[in-house]
Amino acid sequence: MSGPLLELEQVNTYYGESHALHDVALSVGEGEVVAVLGRNGAGKSTTLKTIMGVLPPRSGTIRYAGATIAQPTPEALAQRGIQLVPEDRRIFASLTVEENLTIARLSCARPLPVADIYRIFPRLEERRRSLGRFLSGGEQQMLSIARAVIRAPRLLMLDEPFEGLAPIIVQHLMNVVADLAKRGQTIVIVEQDVEACLALADRAYVLSNGQVVHEGRAAALRDDRETQRRYLSV
Repeated sequence: MSGPLLELEQVNTYYGESHALHDVALSVGEGEVVAVLGRNGAGKSTTLKTIMGVLPPRSGTIRYAGATIAQPTPEALAQRGIQLVPEDRRIFASLTVEENLTIARLSCARPLPVADIYRIFPRLEERRRSLGRFLSGGEQQMLSIARAVIRAPRLLMLDEPFEGLAPIIVQHLMNVVADLAKRGQTIVIVEQDVEACLALADRAYVLSNGQVVHEGRAAALRDDRETQRRYLSV
C-alpha cells in the first residue's frame, strides 16, 4: 500500500519569534477530502501556508508524493501539482474572467481546457468578458477556485472558500467541491463553516493554539458535540 499523498510530521512554524504551529502532524490520502477546523487564530491558514512554502517550517518534515519537500517555494510546489486558493482570492481585477483563466494556464504543463472550467462554473462563462473588479464576491471566489482547478492540480487547498458569501452561493460552491471530489480530486479545506466543511470531508483535523487536538472521520465529528463545543463553537 502506498503512503499518503501529503504528510506533515512534527511541523513547527513561526511568525518571526511567535510560535504558530506546534509539532503539527497530519496526512492526506490520494482522492481524500480533509478538513482542517478550529477557531480564529487556531493555525488553520498557517498550516496551508506552511504546506505551500509561503511560511516554510522551522522544523519538522513535509512529504508530498513520497518525497520530502526541502526548502519549499510556492512556485516550485505549484509546478509539482499543489494549488492553494487563498482567503483573499487574488484574482487580477483589471483583467477579464477569461484572461484570468488564460494566465493561469500559461505556466502549467497540462492545463484543462477553458471549456472544461465553464462546464464546472457556467456563471463564469456568462461573465467571461467581465473584468475581475466587476464580479460579485461569489463570482470572484468561483474565479479564484477556477484558476486553481484549470491547472489540474494533484492537491487542491482551499482557504476559507465560503467566507462572507450568501447561503445560495455557499451551496453552489459546496456542490462544485463535492463534484471535484467525486472526480477523484484530493482536497484540503480550511473553513469556519463547520457544518459545510464536515458535509464535504472524509476526515477532519481540529487545531487549537497551533496544535492538533482532534483527528478522525468527519461523520464522527459531526456527532461529537463535546469536541465541537470545546474547540469549534464561537
